[in-house]
Order: sequence, then C-alpha cells, then structure tokens
Amino acid sequence: MQSYDVVIIGGGIAGISALEQIYLQHPDCRILLLSAGSYVKVAITRLKLTRNLEELEVHEKPSQEFSQKYQNLTIVSATLHNIYPVSHYVVDSSGIKYAYQKLCICSGAKPKLIEFGNPHVLGLRDTESAAELKNRLSTAKKICIVGNGGIATELVHELKHIDVVWIIRQKYISSTFIDAAAAGFLLESMADSTGEETNKPATSLRYTVSSSDTKNEVAGCALGPNWHNSFNLSGTVGNQAKNISIEYESEIKSITDEKPKEMLHSETECWPVYVTMQSGKIIGCDFIVSATGVSPTVPVLMEQLEFQLGADGGILVDDTMETSVKDIFAAGDVCCVNWSVAFHWFQMRLWSQARPMGFYAGYCIAASLLNEPKPLLDFSFELFTHVTRFFGFKVVLLGLFNGQKLDGDYEAFVRVTKGVEYLKLVVRDGKVHGAVLIGDTEMEETLENLILDQLDISQFGENLLSPDIDIDDYFD
Repeated sequence: MQSYDVVIIGGGIAGISALEQIYLQHPDCRILLLSAGSYVKVAITRLKLTRNLEELEVHEKPSQEFSQKYQNLTIVSATLHNIYPVSHYVVDSSGIKYAYQKLCICSGAKPKLIEFGNPHVLGLRDTESAAELKNRLSTAKKICIVGNGGIATELVHELKHIDVVWIIRQKYISSTFIDAAAAGFLLESMADSTGEETNKPATSLRYTVSSSDTKNEVAGCALGPNWHNSFNLSGTVGNQAKNISIEYESEIKSITDEKPKEMLHSETECWPVYVTMQSGKIIGCDFIVSATGVSPTVPVLMEQLEFQLGADGGILVDDTMETSVKDIFAAGDVCCVNWSVAFHWFQMRLWSQARPMGFYAGYCIAASLLNEPKPLLDFSFELFTHVTRFFGFKVVLLGLFNGQKLDGDYEAFVRVTKGVEYLKLVVRDGKVHGAVLIGDTEMEETLENLILDQLDISQFGENLLSPDIDIDDYFD
C-alpha cells in the first residue's frame, strides 16, 4: 500500500487551494490528489478589489501538467470508494488502497435534480454539464430553466437565439442574492426598449424592514465565475432575439415526454418533453435545466465511525477545518462550519468561499504535520464577500447584504441610476451591516471598512448615498 503525508479528495477549487497552501508551508510534503476527472480547477485572482474582496477566474488544467509543478505530488484520476479512518487509509474506485497521515475531503456537492434520471433534465453544476448544455442547445428552440440562484440567473442572461421559460418558486428573480428592488433593476436593464436615456440622475429611497416581514433564506452555490465565457450558449432560432418568460411562485408537478391530452388540439408543435405546473399550466420544450441548488457529497466512513453532520448535511468542521474524526479535514461545499463565526460572516456554498476554506485547511494541515501551533483563523472569515456578474453587471455582496442575522429589523438605503447602478446599504442603529452594489460603483472598499469598523453614519442618514456626497472623503 502506497503511503502519503496527505491525501486530498477532489480536484476542485477547495482541493487545489488546500494543496497549494500545504506546499507553501511544507514543500517536502508527499501528497496524493484523488480527482474524479482528468482536469483540476485552479482559482486565481483576476482583480483584488479590497482586502477581503477578490474577483476570481477559474482555469482548468490537465492533471498531468499541474502535477509537474510539485515534485512530491501524485494525481490519480479515480473516485473515492471508502475511508478507513482508524487504519488511516482510503480505497479508490479501482480498489487501490492509499495510506495517509492527514486526509482532506474536498468532494464538493452534487446538484439537487428536480427529477433524477430523466434524460430530458440536465443538472448544471460543473464544466462537464456545461459542455453538455452547449451540445443540447445546438438543436434546441425552447428550454425551461428551473431555479433562482446564481447559475440560473447567469444562464438566462447568456443564452441567445432561443425561447426561455424561467420557473422560480419566489416572487422575484435571484432572491438568493438580491432583494425585489434589485431584481427589478436587473430586469429593466435587460428588457429596456423604451429608448429613454439610461444615465439619468439617481433616485434614492429609504425603507424599514420589520421582523414581521418575510425573511430571506441564505442558500446557494455557483459553478464558478464567468463559467459561460468559454461556451457559445446559442439555440437554433436563427438571429431572432431570445424570448424570456418568467413563471413566478411556481413549482413543477410532473414531467413527461408524451404530449398531454389537454394540448392535443391546442398546440400543433410537438416537443421532446412537457412540464406540468402545480397551477395546471403545461409547457412544452426541448429540455429542462435544473439549477435548484446542491447537497454536500459526503463520503462513506468504515470501521464503525461516522462524521458529525450539520443541519444542511455538510460535514461539521471546527476552527481548524478538522472534522469530528481525527486527522480528517474538510473544505468547500462538502463542509459546514461549526464554530462561533464573526457577526458579519456566514457560510454559503460559493466558489468564493471554497477558495479561502481550502487555503485555511491546507495551512492547518501543514501546521499539524510540522507540529506547529494552531494557526489563527484567517481574516477571510471576518466578513462575507462575494463578487459575480448578473445580466452583464458586476454584483458585489458585502456583510449581511440581505439583513441576515438582524432579526428582520433594519433600514435599507437605496440609490438607483436606471441602467447604470443599484446600491443598497443595510443599516441598523446608525451602522452599516451589509451592502449590495450592482454596477461599477467603486465603493466596495469604503463600505467594507464601514462594516468592519462599525463607524456611526447617523449624521448622514439616507444622504449617505447621495451622488453629491463623496463618502470616501469622510471615511477613507
């Protein structure tokens, strides 16, 4: 049986980040990377916006090419079969055993398909499924997209020359990340055909949220930043502009590849698959994209041991990213943090969190192997940050951007310039606790500092977002 200092499960962003950090701290470490595919995903910083906020790019590299970078790295293209935590070894899908001192599980998460096994339902999660989407689009005229997170939002915007039916359970789009007002801003910018000048003076508003209002649930994930850039996501409707219809507060009742009798005389065209909504409405299309979230991919433990799991099914990890099982660490989508987190940070299953989790897990693993003191918790866990792009706009989320943890009692200061920018500050007791920035606002660093330093902005009130006030001059 081959023996390694560290075995890492998963060649995604978290696994590669852990690997890079281990070698940075412990260059002589012998590492085995067990990756299901022949490529690994490396996240690099495209643009550093603030101390905590980075715009990332994810590059796929062939495993062979990547392994040449590290002298003591072995990469095996196989899936994990079982873990023997007492005996300290793992078994891959080929039955080969590998011994370890430390094990790092970065196996990610799998899509929650609306109808598992249906050939007309495509779960969009990784590069392979994105490539499959491109192939299917080449012969498609109409598709249904189910889900309301980051992947669904990006996909709806990027599709060309095809009819799209977007099915969501909520009252407005992208509710995982933004509020109804921001959703309206994005839809207006996408469908604006009024001919009005977009760069008109900003309008501002202020509203109060009480504990009786509906609270947002925080959940979500992303395939990766700008994942669609390398794919031509076009259908077959010639040069015709795409037609988007949104089914709000809707859920699918059933899916069938047979034309329902209710449509036999009402629609002449036949489709490969039909979706029946809970309301009774029937939609025919070429295929269905399921982008309805993920569930952690937790591996099997042998020798009568089990992981302690969080409420969402993720493996619980302490403040060194170690699981409840000795010498086994976890990072990324597969894990669930189990320590008293900073007030302005919370976990979401996003690539922007997989990277710092992987780095920190690698740092802690290296320290453990070298018998060094436990590292201090990384500053990445001080403040929730995420940057992505929706409908062509840069979207920055900071802190408690939707009022998470504020028990539904806060004020929101909003500034909107149609077609240009949307800004929202979440404020309580004169202090900024979160922000949503859509567009090139160049206010990320100032607002990050306001949240972290908890400076009193009461003297400004809603005027804080006035275009006539340069808040950088006050809070730089």
